[in-house]
Amino acid sequence: MSYLKDLFQALDIGSLTDAATRLVGVFLCLTIHETCHGLAAYALGDPTAKREHRLILNPLHHIDWLGLALMFTVGFGWAKPVPVNPNYFRKPKQGMAVTALAGPVSNVLLALVFLFLYGLLYRALYSVRFLLDMIWLTAYISLALAIFNIIPVSPLDGSKVLFALLPDAAYAKLMRYERYGMILLLALVATGVLGKPLTT
Repeated sequence: MSYLKDLFQALDIGSLTDAATRLVGVFLCLTIHETCHGLAAYALGDPTAKREHRLILNPLHHIDWLGLALMFTVGFGWAKPVPVNPNYFRKPKQGMAVTALAGPVSNVLLALVFLFLYGLLYRALYSVRFLLDMIWLTAYISLALAIFNIIPVSPLDGSKVLFALLPDAAYAKLMRYERYGMILLLALVATGVLGKPLTT
């Protein structure tokens, strides 16, 4: 019993609370981001995300556990990409661009909602710092994800928007090499060329 008591006293409750607050914010922001990708694709005629049960606000359907772990350890990670088949789109390039934009746009709107709630509830929740911190941190994470994802480096959303402006031949060639973009992205983040979106 003495050992358990010492262990409990050694726990940093403040750090655990901060980690829980951060986890809730990350789960919410990534879930909204990925769900909106799927909803945009579905609205444009692609049922792939719906068939894969990705049009749902359940974080367990969207979280990549390795990506989540890296978010908390190195400040950079990823969610499970929503499957999209551009062949269903009437205009594949434009459809991919709209689908890609849906994620960052949803994060900007989510950040605005939470900033509004922060201002609205500040006085009422002033003594409940945990809830206020959660609202503020969620807004920060959501905005950071939106800004980071709009960077035009594959496989980030911004690259699909940029690629849509290219001629068809160049677009097809770049899409074939998109899978190698993650290596470049990791290198840019590791070397500090790109900032870490979840570093606070």
